[in-house]
Amino acid sequence: MIQTAKRIQAVEEYYFSRKLAEVRSLDTPEHRVINLGIGSPDMAPAPSAINALIESANNPANHGYQNYKGIPQLRKGIADFYQRIYQVQLDAETMILPLMGSKEGIMHISMAFVNEGDEILIPDPGYPTYSSVANLVGGKIKTYALKEELKWGIDIDALRKTDLSKVKIMWVNFPHMPTGRIASADELKELVDLARKNNFLIVNDNPYSLILNDEPMSILSVPGAEDVALELNSLSKSHNMAGWRIGWVAGKKEYIDAVLKVKSNMDSGMFLGLQHAAVEALQSTREWFTELNKIYVERRAAAHKILDVLGCSYESKQSGLFVWAKVPAAIADVEKFIDEVLYGTKVFITPGFIFGEAGRRYIRISLCSPVEKLKEACDRIEKFVHTKAKLQTEKA
Repeated sequence: MIQTAKRIQAVEEYYFSRKLAEVRSLDTPEHRVINLGIGSPDMAPAPSAINALIESANNPANHGYQNYKGIPQLRKGIADFYQRIYQVQLDAETMILPLMGSKEGIMHISMAFVNEGDEILIPDPGYPTYSSVANLVGGKIKTYALKEELKWGIDIDALRKTDLSKVKIMWVNFPHMPTGRIASADELKELVDLARKNNFLIVNDNPYSLILNDEPMSILSVPGAEDVALELNSLSKSHNMAGWRIGWVAGKKEYIDAVLKVKSNMDSGMFLGLQHAAVEALQSTREWFTELNKIYVERRAAAHKILDVLGCSYESKQSGLFVWAKVPAAIADVEKFIDEVLYGTKVFITPGFIFGEAGRRYIRISLCSPVEKLKEACDRIEKFVHTKAKLQTEKA
């Protein structure tokens, strides 16, 4: 047996990679599994984006290798999007690098800036990929807590009192996944000031800003952020294009050039048809997002009913594609509880422990299923809860 590299010894297979295989094994034509676990939008992108893809793909000249930096029209489309949505001015030629999804960017940025032994600030709870990539590049994970008592805000005062001299990158993610927390302009400014004072790169992972959020914001709108910040963004969540793998990183030219050094050795450019589609998607109107968010408001209300049946507590107006909720104190083992629900109802809900220690008493429901499916899930869970309670009463 050929031995694997040491770098993967500290990295586990992504939770959803393993768990969804288990979930799929329970699926039968007679009784389908309802997956409320992952944030993969189930609605279609803008028709103009689909039409642009088809037209481009039908052109025989469009199937060759592409520029590593993307076509000028795509970079300009992203720059126009940032000006319109965030009131941030970006140089389309030097400050934007298209990516095959922002998840790719987490690895590229880490490889471009982190030396072995450098510390990486990672939110708890937070996106598991930040930690996995830190381990893969030999960084040292230094978690910072998003606190329930601060409504899942960052304790800036605690960070100021922490030794940050070895920190190279701080990952932030607002609107935050999984808690749905939106950061204020003042909070982002405090984070930028902290990065400037301690000379580290702060990267905001920003794919949820247009979902159930009336005031989309970019960290690059903060004065002075350009010197210490990068921002990842994508069309996956906000534009219903998760499987298309279209994202980007934006920021200072020198930082973008560093990321390009890594990226240009990892892929051979994005398919031109996808770039043409992205240009169209980026022009989606405010009305398009308004209609999309009306659907998510209805789904969020349906998710709340599921959580009420389970006896969970939650903040009613979270942003993003999920609802984050605290389980009742009587539940000792959340992972076991989630499996009981899965095997008893064929409804899958994500346990919060996968997002860090601070998530151990929490669960997360995705809004990427129609209201009808959410209602069906609620009915199944309600029957399961009542049956379980009846059995416990009979035993007593």
